[in-house]
Amino acid sequence: MKIAYLILAHKNPLLLRRVIAALSSGDADFFVHIDAKSDILPFLAINAQNVVFLEERIKVYWGEFSQVRAILALISAAINRPHSYDYFILLGGSDYPLQTKEYIHKFLDVHRGVEFIDMVKIPNLPAGRPISLMTRFCAESSTPLRRLAAKALCRAGMLGRDYRKYLHGIEPYGGETWWVLTGEACQYISQFVRTQPGIVKFFTNTEVPDETFIHTIIGNSPFAERTRRNLMYRDWSAGGAHPAMIGDSHVEQFGANDRVILTDAFGSGEVLFARKFSDHTLDLVNKIDAMIAGKDQRLLSQRVCVKS
Repeated sequence: MKIAYLILAHKNPLLLRRVIAALSSGDADFFVHIDAKSDILPFLAINAQNVVFLEERIKVYWGEFSQVRAILALISAAINRPHSYDYFILLGGSDYPLQTKEYIHKFLDVHRGVEFIDMVKIPNLPAGRPISLMTRFCAESSTPLRRLAAKALCRAGMLGRDYRKYLHGIEPYGGETWWVLTGEACQYISQFVRTQPGIVKFFTNTEVPDETFIHTIIGNSPFAERTRRNLMYRDWSAGGAHPAMIGDSHVEQFGANDRVILTDAFGSGEVLFARKFSDHTLDLVNKIDAMIAGKDQRLLSQRVCVKS
C-alpha cells in the first residue's frame, strides 16, 4: 500500500514535523505546498528523502480557486513521480492522525478501492451546500478591483449565473475540502482538468471551490458509486466559518473507544485524522500520541489473548 500525503500548509512548521514523523514509512511520501505568502524557511528544517516541497508556490486565499490550484499542483507532483500510489491523502497544515501509520495502511488496504470524500448533490442545506455556491460570481483576490466590483454587484443581485449553461449537463456536488482518493481517481481528476478548460474556468469564479470542484468531478465520474464519507474529524458545533480547535475534551472523546466515529450530514463512519491543531497545542499532540500508543497496546494484548 503506497500512500502519497498531499499537505497544504501556511503555518505550524513544528506540527508538520510531528505529522511527518508520525506517518513516515517506506511506503509513504509527503508532498508539501507552502503558501507563497508564508516564509518557507521554518519548514525547510524538515529534511527527509520522502518529503518533497513544491517549488511552484501559489498565493492561497481562503475560499478562492487558488486553494484548488495548490491541490492540483500537489496531485500533479505525486502523479509525476516514477512510481504510482494506491492512495492520495489530502491534509491541511493543522491536521494530525488519530491512529498509527500501521493502522492507517491496514485500514486502506481493507477498504481498497473506496473513495473517501464528503459528497452531496447541490443544493443540500442540511450539509451546508446552498445553490448559491454555483450561482454567485466571485472574483479572485489577484484581481482586487474586479473582486470589489463583483461583491457590490452581487449584493445588488445583479451578478447571478446560470451554472447549467457552463457545466453542460454535469451535476454540481459539494462537501468538505479534505479527502482520501485512489490513485486512479486522482489520475481522472488530472485528465479532467486538462480536457475540460471551460468547466475549470467556471469554477475559478465560484465561492469556496475547494468544497465543490473536485467533488463535482468525482460525483460525475465512474468513481461516484464507490464513495464514502471522508476520514477527517472536525467539530462544527460552535458554528462559524471554521471548525473548533481540538481541546482536552476532544482527546478524551477520541480515547473513549478504539475507533473514532463521526456522524453528520455526510453520513457516519470511522475517521483517521482530526483538525485543528497548531504549534501552540503540541501538548495535545503529545496526548494524542499517548492515546494512540495505548490503543495499539490494547489491540496487541487482544491479539495475544486470541492466539492463547
